[in-house]
Amino acid sequence: MTLSFTTHWRDELPGFYTALQPTPLSNARLVWHNADLAESLGVPPSLFDTTQGAGVWGGETFLPGMSPLAQVYSGHQFGVWAGQLGDGRGILLGEQLLSDGSTRDWHLKGAGLTPYSRMGDGRAVLRSTIRECLASEAMHHLGIPTTRALSIVTSDTPVMRERVEQGAMMIRVAESHARFGHFEHFYYRREPAKVQQLADFVIRHHWPHLQDEQDKYRLWFSDVVSRTARLIARWQAVGFAHGVMNTDNMSILGLTIDYGPYGFLDDYNPAFICNHSDYQGRYRFDNQPAVGLWNLQRLAQTLSPFIDVDALNSTLDEYQHVLLTEYGRLMRSKLGLFTEQKADNELLNRLFALMAREGSDYTRTFRMLSQTEQHSAQSPLRDEFIDRGAFDSWFTDYRERLVRDEIDDAQRQQQMLSVNPAMILRNWLAQRAIEQAEQGDMTELHRLHDALRTPFTDRDDDYVSRPPDWGKRLEVSCSS
Repeated sequence: MTLSFTTHWRDELPGFYTALQPTPLSNARLVWHNADLAESLGVPPSLFDTTQGAGVWGGETFLPGMSPLAQVYSGHQFGVWAGQLGDGRGILLGEQLLSDGSTRDWHLKGAGLTPYSRMGDGRAVLRSTIRECLASEAMHHLGIPTTRALSIVTSDTPVMRERVEQGAMMIRVAESHARFGHFEHFYYRREPAKVQQLADFVIRHHWPHLQDEQDKYRLWFSDVVSRTARLIARWQAVGFAHGVMNTDNMSILGLTIDYGPYGFLDDYNPAFICNHSDYQGRYRFDNQPAVGLWNLQRLAQTLSPFIDVDALNSTLDEYQHVLLTEYGRLMRSKLGLFTEQKADNELLNRLFALMAREGSDYTRTFRMLSQTEQHSAQSPLRDEFIDRGAFDSWFTDYRERLVRDEIDDAQRQQQMLSVNPAMILRNWLAQRAIEQAEQGDMTELHRLHDALRTPFTDRDDDYVSRPPDWGKRLEVSCSS
């Protein structure tokens, strides 16, 4: 299969980017590639033969049809208008045209200085590149919309963060990298025609079924609201904290994008802050739904020149209903409930209160709960709790609730095991792979990535264990 690239963004959105080429790294070398993703994109294995250098994976060569550019956008960071931002270390190499007519952006991170680098150096480091690679793959295999990692290149180029680290590059693939911040950029520049031009662009390429609708802009925005709500509901259900939900990190397609100081819950703590730089806890785990709405309100403001304000507000009102409906559906599945009953929310909240009080492991608790037998008070989960009496009281009520659904144990357990992962990407697992990779050993990176592909499969290794004490003390910041 011949790879075909198109240039919709370049050709249809002049003034929305700067054309430029990547700055290669010193002695760049490919250390990892995503074979499954490559196969689905029709990338020939020969492209991963880098005996003559890092090739396209390191920005040293380009494939026919590629036309590299850095996108410009703006955004609110930690709730404050930050002005112009843009691709400060990333370059859109090209948009791959697939056989079904859809496209996939190939975006090279760590590609060097751009006009939007501000005070940055335009580089990525091996540590942050591995973190994004593993997280995006973990989310994909958990069934959560996300960008995906295609390749990792390391080098001898020194990059200064808190310490000197190895410069690296990663190709990230997504249906689009359009962000809320793209719309904000031109709105705050008082160029509403360009905001509408961008809306027309994304509708044409990603919502083509709406093009001929009289009310296409409102219908499109309604779907953006719904996608965002469903995405965040899925984050909450799996225990994922993004860590830096700035408007420039919000995908217009409802994808998880820009992995930095993220964290999956270990001990259940609804106020979990995964970003060491988030001093006020704006992006704590339990505040993510509220931030999602706040970010959508900023997007709605940019659309007000061509969508009626009352229509925008009524559409924003849909957010809470969609989020709660999706979250309720997901959590009933995690609890093994097949019907919706009035007291279900109270049952879940009682479990969460018990878990928070005891610091129960979020993922292990729901996985072990999947083994519940309706007519047996015996459960391996009981030994996870210190207050056995409190657990027994809740567990009795839970089993009584299961009986009311009239679903046999085998069917219910099968469903629960398919939605309650045995394994998530804990920070300490990523850190172990990073430390070995920084010493030149990529074995754990490959092994961990392979394990993340089957998160709902039981294992007997430490990938499914509680983190060691040092693993709970890891701190990650925006430089991660």
